[in-house]
Amino acid sequence: MTALQIIEKKGNDAVQRLRLQKLRSGHPFMINAEDLEPNQCYLEYPDGSIKLVFLKESAREFMVIRTLSSTEEEAIRNSYGLSRL
Repeated sequence: MTALQIIEKKGNDAVQRLRLQKLRSGHPFMINAEDLEPNQCYLEYPDGSIKLVFLKESAREFMVIRTLSSTEEEAIRNSYGLSRL
């Protein structure tokens, strides 16, 4: 394993721990995806739901665009290697 791969693994492991910590404490976890429009991201909630949201900068709040279907939620988790709680 190269030094860069080791650093990448440590970073990914830290993000996975943070995700679990946030969800277990009742807070949503933000999932950024390159294929989304600017200021859009996914929010994963402790109940397992995932919502596509838009960051309204002027109000510093998220506006829900839509809630993903269970099939879409599973696809997002699979693409990022995330387990369901």
